[in-house]
Amino acid sequence: MSSMDPDPDRTPGLEPGGGVSPGSTPPDTAQTSGLSADEPATRYRFPRTGVVAVVLTIALVVVFLAVAVGLVAMIVG
Repeated sequence: MSSMDPDPDRTPGLEPGGGVSPGSTPPDTAQTSGLSADEPATRYRFPRTGVVAVVLTIALVVVFLAVAVGLVAMIVG
């Protein structure tokens, strides 16, 4: 089964040169759909780099909160 572009001479709505008038939709053309290759299998576990990023983020937040509490304690007391 082959799909060919429509004949410009017999396609309604085309202007000379093959363009379409403003507001008009161009004619349908052949398309290729689907995946070109198999998708890799997904992993069902969290990657090590993600675990490290979460741990470092939590450590950074804890240090930030400790410094903020220390600064407030110095200002108040």
